Amino acid sequence: MSDIITITLNPALDISTHVAQVLPERKLRCEQPVYEPGGGGINVSRALKKLGGDSCAWLLAGGPSGDRLCSLLEEEGISVKPHLIQNWTRENLMVVEDSSGNQYRFGMPGPEVNEAEWRQCLEELERLPNEKLPKYVVASGSLPPGVPDDFYAQLADLAWQRHFRLVVDTSGTALTKAAGKGVYLLKPNLGELAALAGKENISVLEQEEIARQVLAEGKCQVLVVSLGPRGAMLATPESIKYAVPPTVPQKSTVGAGDSMVAGMVLYLQQGRSMEEMLRYGVAAGTAATMAPGTGLCRKDDTDRIYQWLQAQQQV
Repeated sequence: MSDIITITLNPALDISTHVAQVLPERKLRCEQPVYEPGGGGINVSRALKKLGGDSCAWLLAGGPSGDRLCSLLEEEGISVKPHLIQNWTRENLMVVEDSSGNQYRFGMPGPEVNEAEWRQCLEELERLPNEKLPKYVVASGSLPPGVPDDFYAQLADLAWQRHFRLVVDTSGTALTKAAGKGVYLLKPNLGELAALAGKENISVLEQEEIARQVLAEGKCQVLVVSLGPRGAMLATPESIKYAVPPTVPQKSTVGAGDSMVAGMVLYLQQGRSMEEMLRYGVAAGTAATMAPGTGLCRKDDTDRIYQWLQAQQQV
């Protein structure tokens, strides 16, 4: 068993294509489609592989689209653990209009999942012998219809009982319910940080105070707040640190958050310091914006940005 497991309950088979121009009520001739595996935890596993790490991707998979998704992951050399469901895995569509360069992204709802199906991941983690338990479990992405919004909270309870470190990257009610005993690391953005504190929004001037409040309330042990182009803030009970990336040529923001999580978890698994973990995560997230489409981070870009961030600490 890998030291890192990612869990994706609402994966997607992502289909992308190009068209000359998007026009209403016309038959649009598209280029040959490209198929890629998608979903929060799946993208973390894919980014980990690109960075030289290893993980096992647990996911709910159903129908031919689920089979195709698993095959694509295996082709990338990623270990896959599908938990089968009756309904088909969703498909998303992304169309690039060549005349303008605009992207049109159509996200489909996930399949209806029954209780016996969504409980599979929890029950398998419960049954794993201690010697096969992962060190880190990354729970990332949205929840499909039928999965209760306290699923990540149930996973956090299991993490507390079985002593693995749980990393949660989600939003909305799933995030606020997950926060608490059993969560090792949360990665909200500023809007999600506000929700964790029970506020509608917060200013930049408040973010450190709110982060300390979230930690003091025991909602996680480590908090990394994504600040977009301004990098990220790391809050622990001991200190607050920042990592601000260099300006880079940006091609797409798709997968930047998942790449950031992958970089952080990889360095945590390697036993690096909290500050190094933060910088490598920011480096991976920034590197992902340099790749076109859904390319995620590239290792050479990530390592180069990380070295720049490390050098800034010496100035």
